Amino acid sequence: MAIPGGLTAVVGTLLLAAAFYTVTVHVAARFVLGETPLARAVVVGVVLAVVQFLLQQYGPAATIAVTALADLLAIRMVYRLKFRSAAVVAAAHYAIAVVAGLAVLFWVGR
Repeated sequence: MAIPGGLTAVVGTLLLAAAFYTVTVHVAARFVLGETPLARAVVVGVVLAVVQFLLQQYGPAATIAVTALADLLAIRMVYRLKFRSAAVVAAAHYAIAVVAGLAVLFWVGR
């Protein structure tokens, strides 16, 4: 089966998504928790990019819902937080990711 755009496009998109998620989760974690290692954000970012990539065929509603759950669980496990603390970080991450994503869309769309 041929991949539209080629393997380079798929890998590039996956890496770009992982970088975006890494930066936004690191900003959220630093905002909520204080000083945190970037390596933890990288793990969460890669997990979210892979989940999002694998679920894109199921449409936006399912992809967003499952990715949000994966975000919560990955933050909880990687940062070793209780559920409530992880939920606060995940909510902050969602808000930051939405704002950053909209900013990028408006910037690219100019």
